[in-house]
Amino acid sequence: MHNYQQLFKNYLDYCMLQKKLSSKTLKAYKIDLQQFLEFSSDAEDPMARRHLIRYIGYLNSTYKPKSVKRKLATLKAFCSYLVYEEILPSHPFLKIRTDFREPVLLPKVIPLEIIQALLKTVYEEEKNPQLSKRQHKHVLRDIAVLELLFATGIRVSELTYLKPENINLVDRTLHIYGKGSKERVLYIENPDVLKSLIVYQKEFASDIEKCGYFFVNCRKARYSEQSVRNMVEKYMARIDYPQHITPHMFRHSFATLLLEADVDIRYIQGLLGHSSVTTTQIYTHISSSKQRKILATKHPRNQILNK
Repeated sequence: MHNYQQLFKNYLDYCMLQKKLSSKTLKAYKIDLQQFLEFSSDAEDPMARRHLIRYIGYLNSTYKPKSVKRKLATLKAFCSYLVYEEILPSHPFLKIRTDFREPVLLPKVIPLEIIQALLKTVYEEEKNPQLSKRQHKHVLRDIAVLELLFATGIRVSELTYLKPENINLVDRTLHIYGKGSKERVLYIENPDVLKSLIVYQKEFASDIEKCGYFFVNCRKARYSEQSVRNMVEKYMARIDYPQHITPHMFRHSFATLLLEADVDIRYIQGLLGHSSVTTTQIYTHISSSKQRKILATKHPRNQILNK
């Protein structure tokens, strides 16, 4: 029987050194594969069809479809590696059906007036005369983060891992390395957004140089995803709005509002960094107000006169 624990470690090394996967992806792979190995601890052959079907059943009874899909994708990729290395003669999932349908969850968006209220709140905070120099500095960072989230639709993880060399404020460009190490270029065209980034960069110049990342926390280390969540919650608490808002919802709002403004979905796909337009098509749900406007102005019945 193969030493799958050792093969698992070899696979992670392969993913890190040859595939150049991100630390976040490697962490997810490690969790998923370790879970499979623990489930298979008493199995005579972990790659036997009957055992894999049992494992799929366990996942389906324990996790949501999206998590099951990810965990199986990790396991399938590991199996492909074992076949490539000639450790397994064939892929064990070849005759196992795993194409179950997961429910389509429409993305939650932030109404434009709430985004406007949030930006107004943070800009007003920047003018607060009672702020210490340190507090004022942090508000400048908050403004830059919120402006960039909404202006570009960038993922929160992409934002927090931005490096100084990824941002050119003269050319107004961002070089983003997203999921699967895919690179894309985003443009900063709004003058207020550009100004917020220039002011932030000037104020945090020495901290950025020491840290090595563009967005820096109070300890002069990388500004984390959790810090972004905490910051958004802090300002949202000052706005009378019942819905829970997360930083990722800025991305949903960015895509939905562009789509409602009749921007071609292919352009939105490129801006979001989706490898397939199918992923972007979830944003083709449109607001009821937009539907009313379309039916009122575009429907051919409006061109037919009553006799």
